[in-house]
Amino acid sequence: MNVLVIGGAGYVGTVLVNELLDLGHNVTSYDLMMYGEQFNRNKNLRSIKGDIRDLENLEKYVQNQDCIVHLACISNDPSFELNPALGKSINFDCFEPLVEIAKKNSVKKFIYASSSSVYGVKNEKNVTEDKSLEPLTDYSKFKVLCEQVLLRYRSDEFETVVIRPATVCGYSPRQRLDLIVNIFVNHAFNNKKIRIFGGSQLRPNIHIKDMVQVYLDLLNIDTKSLSDPVYNVGFENHKVQDIAKIVQDCFEKRNKKIQIIFEETDDLRSYHIDSSKIKRELNFLPKKNIEDAVEDLIEAFENKKLTNSMEDIKYYNIKQMNYLNIK
Repeated sequence: MNVLVIGGAGYVGTVLVNELLDLGHNVTSYDLMMYGEQFNRNKNLRSIKGDIRDLENLEKYVQNQDCIVHLACISNDPSFELNPALGKSINFDCFEPLVEIAKKNSVKKFIYASSSSVYGVKNEKNVTEDKSLEPLTDYSKFKVLCEQVLLRYRSDEFETVVIRPATVCGYSPRQRLDLIVNIFVNHAFNNKKIRIFGGSQLRPNIHIKDMVQVYLDLLNIDTKSLSDPVYNVGFENHKVQDIAKIVQDCFEKRNKKIQIIFEETDDLRSYHIDSSKIKRELNFLPKKNIEDAVEDLIEAFENKKLTNSMEDIKYYNIKQMNYLNIK
């Protein structure tokens, strides 16, 4: 297939692009490349440095595409709040015009990466896709609005799918170390200690390889007959303190002692999701867990794939955005 990955040089995008290439697809990555690019050399790759808000330029690369996977955004609440106007311009203002361009150019399928944060904080044990959306931040609010836009354009000729991922964890050539599992491994490896605030809060997680597999599977699934193509994608809802214990145990298997330090906090918000719908309707079941992600990261540290990881701003979205001062 011809696949356009918008945000293809990001944390998830880099792994996805490399997997698509390995499978023989023709891939176009369109990305601002704030963090560089880490793609495998391949004749089927076209890597474009571009701004998603430059719709005239982007349309050139939408043409002749079978599928668009839309990953690009100012990701997570702290990054968005750094410059709300920038976040809105990238995460929302240009979205509907892009969807219109895709449909006009006969793209067959448009897959959008939303967020599990669209639910806000829920007391229910199983937060399924039919639960009310109560976003707590502008980042989440614009994710909801983009979902609504995309689903309005759905037709038999233009398949649309919304994915609501849990927090992704694990190793990527474009590594992020500002996500909970990855943060804990980084601090454990470099400081021999993990500091957690509270600990009882729930956090949903998904291994990066499983996250990528969802997008790969969706390329070949006919979603036209699905009544509501919106899916949570997560695996484990763990307490923060239990995530820290998993990390500690992985290091201790290597005879490395890791201290867990508990700090008090007033922020006891818990997030959790139920991902049974995607298993039921699309037969997707994650194959990896948090321990796998931790082991992959430890191996990357030990093999010097991740260096100067406490200081280098390329691993931290907010620090890199501050440095580049993108408008």
